[in-house]
Amino acid sequence: MARKIPITQRGRTFGFLKIKGMARLSELIEEGVTASTVSRLEREGAIIRLARGLYQLPDASIDANHTLAETAKLVPKGVICLTSALAFHELTDQIPAKVWIAIGPKDWRPKFRYPPARFAHFPSNHLRAGIERHVIDGVEVPIFGIAKTIADLFRYRRTIGINVALEGLREALRKRKATPAQIAKYANDARVWKIMEPYVSALTSDG
Repeated sequence: MARKIPITQRGRTFGFLKIKGMARLSELIEEGVTASTVSRLEREGAIIRLARGLYQLPDASIDANHTLAETAKLVPKGVICLTSALAFHELTDQIPAKVWIAIGPKDWRPKFRYPPARFAHFPSNHLRAGIERHVIDGVEVPIFGIAKTIADLFRYRRTIGINVALEGLREALRKRKATPAQIAKYANDARVWKIMEPYVSALTSDG
């Protein structure tokens, strides 16, 4: 019987990163890789550090939404929201300077310099609703769906700007990526339907 060759820590690191796209140091340690091995591989250039405690292979393919995947790794309980979700769904030409991510009302804001991020504290019931999961660079990223995002933009219109909210609403309806009924559902949940209804009516009055 052939002797089973043990997998080295280097091999475990490369294998895990190929499957996951990127990984936190804690995940690599759970796979049996020591912190010293990770540091050595980084010094050698065999892996690259994207942010504190977050690693990737140097030849990994990079998606246009790569920073969303990085942020999701650094904030495991968060959900990509507001203008970042709007841009992901291709409903705005604006490229947000920072990744918007929703966290719970009492959740601690992680500290990291990159990717630049802005946090929005969502009530627990709003944080759990309307989530889609998209795979970006091998990472499963939670992102609010279109109808939910539009309602949230109106809820945060004083922070984001009413023009951005209107652009998202207009494009979602024009491209038929969300129906008025779907938008109304989340708008009612967010208690902004009275504000949104005249705009929705105006944008749908011509059929």
